[in-house]
Amino acid sequence: MNLQKTPWFRRNNQDSKTRIRIFSDTYLTINIFLAGAIVLILAYSGIFSPEKDNYPVTCIHEKITGEPCVSCGLSHSISLILRGRITDAYQWNIYGMRVFIFFVSQLLMRIVFSLIYSRNPEFRKQSVLFDIIGSSAIFLITFIPFLVYIFKLY
Repeated sequence: MNLQKTPWFRRNNQDSKTRIRIFSDTYLTINIFLAGAIVLILAYSGIFSPEKDNYPVTCIHEKITGEPCVSCGLSHSISLILRGRITDAYQWNIYGMRVFIFFVSQLLMRIVFSLIYSRNPEFRKQSVLFDIIGSSAIFLITFIPFLVYIFKLY
């Protein structure tokens, strides 16, 4: 059987057939679902308009307490960033750009690490480890103000 180089089949350095099935490999499946979730989050911010204020998700904290929380205005902010209105985005939420960069970087990381993982079987463990460490660091850098706010409440 003559296998061409497709996302599902590849020849490794020893010229033996390595079969990669995207949905049978847990790491690739997780990356696909995370990338899809990120695309949906960015689409949500792109579809709903900050001018019309027609966001279906509202802040529960603000509804209950009457006071804004650290994440209030985040949807507006990301929507404005997608529209190129950076100054307006900072007025809605000062952490909007930080969260936007997190989502974009995670989308790029899902793509890059999936490619590295599928094309280099000998470096799979290392690529997963770098992915975990890098994603955790980016998460903490991005969301530290939110975590501090949550722990100050309790």
